[in-house]
Amino acid sequence: MAYDADELIGESAVFLQTLDAVDAVAALNKPVLLVGERGTGKELLASRLHYRSPRWDSVFLQMNCAAISDDLLESELFGHEAGAFTGAAKRHVGRFERAHSGTLFLDEVATTATRVQEKILRLIEYGQFERLGGNETLVADVRIVAATNQDLVALAENNRFRVDLLDRLAFDVITIPPLRERSDDIPLLAEFFAINMATELEREFFHGFTDEAMGELFDHSWPGNVRELKNVVERAVYRNDENEPISQIVLDPFESPYRPREPLLNGNKGGSIDAGPRQRLPVDMREEIEQIEIQWINEALEANRYNQRSAAEALGLSYHQFRHYLRKYDLGSEKRENRAESAEE
Repeated sequence: MAYDADELIGESAVFLQTLDAVDAVAALNKPVLLVGERGTGKELLASRLHYRSPRWDSVFLQMNCAAISDDLLESELFGHEAGAFTGAAKRHVGRFERAHSGTLFLDEVATTATRVQEKILRLIEYGQFERLGGNETLVADVRIVAATNQDLVALAENNRFRVDLLDRLAFDVITIPPLRERSDDIPLLAEFFAINMATELEREFFHGFTDEAMGELFDHSWPGNVRELKNVVERAVYRNDENEPISQIVLDPFESPYRPREPLLNGNKGGSIDAGPRQRLPVDMREEIEQIEIQWINEALEANRYNQRSAAEALGLSYHQFRHYLRKYDLGSEKRENRAESAEE
């Protein structure tokens, strides 16, 4: 993957702080752990880290650890000798061996099996490994940049990830802010993706976004982060009249009255959740959904003594997602604070 600085776009303080953290650690020959939700740009930051390091003129390889089975992953990382397993007709040189003197980016490292974690740990500590089916100890000078969208600390505490490997990977940890925490960057990103899409469609001009369309982009919580924004903007450009500003934003391309639905199951096998009495049509569906969300948020806050983190967990949301909903619906912060103080008294 070649590094393209133009794809790392943003002027918000939290985004610039992230870039500064990457640049600061790039010069060191130490492992780095990138933590962030899906779509936040972990691959781009790993690439930036490599190309701003003393290893910039050597190889940069990446491996998505969740993309293949554990057995194949071990072979892809460390290689194998001919006859090491059924189908291994010839020697295979693994990513660590090929990345010698360079950088190897291990994406979704939380999904690796224990035996793979053990071999990664040994390589970090001693720079040594063996191919599968081999007995020759090989040496690799590789800088490891790992990434995850999971809580590795919690996984380690529950014996689902090696604590010693976590310690080695976490020489420095860079946590990437989600898009909802850098909303000032949404117009910059949206315009960048829109212009690129218009160019791909061989359109002479891009006429921008209407205020309503930009408002929709600001209001969305972006669970898929920058990657989701890119898809939404590119879809809006190609569907839009090339002589008009973008006015229609489709956040969910699956939304359709004809969409096939799977039945929702409750605790009884084969049962379905009772959705309650049906509304008579016509109905303002968006308003009804908003009222339901407000009701759930208020109930979760009350049930958890207005502790926002506990309320977020009760709703299956991250703390930042929960805060987004509080801002979206302007749910009386003063009232919540007064009730929280009363509860503490």
